[in-house]
Amino acid sequence: MTGPADPRPLLELADGLLRRAEPATAGLWPRASALLALQALEAGVARLWQRHALDFHGCSMRTQLICLRSYLEDAPLAARASHTWSALSRACHHHAYELAPTSTELEDWFAVVGELVRKVEPA
Repeated sequence: MTGPADPRPLLELADGLLRRAEPATAGLWPRASALLALQALEAGVARLWQRHALDFHGCSMRTQLICLRSYLEDAPLAARASHTWSALSRACHHHAYELAPTSTELEDWFAVVGELVRKVEPA
């Protein structure tokens, strides 16, 4: 059995997609970019559990994010990560009456995911 995905390449792909936005893919690239960032955040959390030898496979991500405050040793970052997960999750679901996230919103969310990944896996 392999471990969780490496969050860094996922976040790099999300950022690359954001930087390469084209008019032909308007409305698609923000959600695709959000999905990659969401996967990077979830992979970062999974790496933290792996590092602490904890098994959270049967738990929802909301439950894991609540537990994150105890294991991350950075409560403000854990709170921002939880908010970012909710925002990214919401952005991934297309509703005809909602606009896609803006590049500024995505950049802010990517910064939180990047901070989490660096905290979980120092270079």
